[in-house]
Amino acid sequence: QVQLVESGGGLVQAGGSLRLSCVVSGSTFSINAMGWYRRAPGMQRELVADITVGDSTSYADSVKGRFTISRDNAKNTVYLQMSRLKPEDTAVYYCKVVGVLSSTLVRNYWGQGTQVTVSS
Repeated sequence: QVQLVESGGGLVQAGGSLRLSCVVSGSTFSINAMGWYRRAPGMQRELVADITVGDSTSYADSVKGRFTISRDNAKNTVYLQMSRLKPEDTAVYYCKVVGVLSSTLVRNYWGQGTQVTVSS
């Protein structure tokens, strides 16, 4: 059974940093894109950053220049380095991976989420 386990969330003061990790286990397929999403209270889930298998990255405008996504394919792990955090970054952060099950079938897998709280 595929599991995505996130870690690294917590409480931090504005201006501080956190590093999120998401480890994928139990997969028997190759992993294509990996990404981080977040959901703030009362808001819809939004894409924060994603990274392709070729290491191309994209970011939400609100985090550009502050967050960095990276991946370690040997460890089936995706990271999100968050710097200069702001109170508006407070949210539950979820990782998502795109699994390639066959030449015609891909599936999204989600982690359970990790809380990030930034105090002012």
